[in-house]
Amino acid sequence: MMTQIEVGPFASRCRKAAAAAWQASHEHPFLTALLDGSLDADRFRFYQMQDARYLEAFADACSLISVRHAHPDAKLWFIEAARLSIVVERQLHEEYGRELGYAAQDIRRLELTPNNRAYGNHMVMLAQTGSMVEALAALTPCPWLYTDIGMQMGDIDPGHRWANWLRTYADPGFVTYTAELLEHLEAAAAHAAPEELDRAEEAFVTSVRYEWMFWDQAWEGQAWPV
Repeated sequence: MMTQIEVGPFASRCRKAAAAAWQASHEHPFLTALLDGSLDADRFRFYQMQDARYLEAFADACSLISVRHAHPDAKLWFIEAARLSIVVERQLHEEYGRELGYAAQDIRRLELTPNNRAYGNHMVMLAQTGSMVEALAALTPCPWLYTDIGMQMGDIDPGHRWANWLRTYADPGFVTYTAELLEHLEAAAAHAAPEELDRAEEAFVTSVRYEWMFWDQAWEGQAWPV
């Protein structure tokens, strides 16, 4: 298993700026329970269903970024990233949906949590109106954080209830995907003005905070207060 991903200077800057939220995400009780197998099915179901809708927003952001890229290879990369966000993850959601008692129509009817709606809007807005480096900085924390978790968690007990889900975090293809996304981020940063980099750093930190909140919404059962 890979133990590290090559990280460029701007990604390193972003990771340093988000260090507190990044560490808090690793230490959240939802993730701790998910990793040790003690996470109850109701909380995992909540997370799973909201995640399915989050990935639609992630795919939308990738699609918008692909439109803005002039280079065919980069354009195709983000088109494929959008496709994978829906197709590959849907397979896992269908598998766990059968176990946890939800179907595709339940996901379609799902009310987004305040956090999930805000996170999706954050990514899509920057993909539409931000500079390229801002758009990519908002997108990067999700796969990077999950890959970071995957590379640290070690072997998974075959009897672990959520084993198939956890294995995706450390899958070599997923690690490669994250590494390539970081390369796109660095390429955009290399051509960005200093003020764009400052805004991109802020976008990255915001997304890491939303990642922590994604764990927390499932742990607490977040709902609209009114």
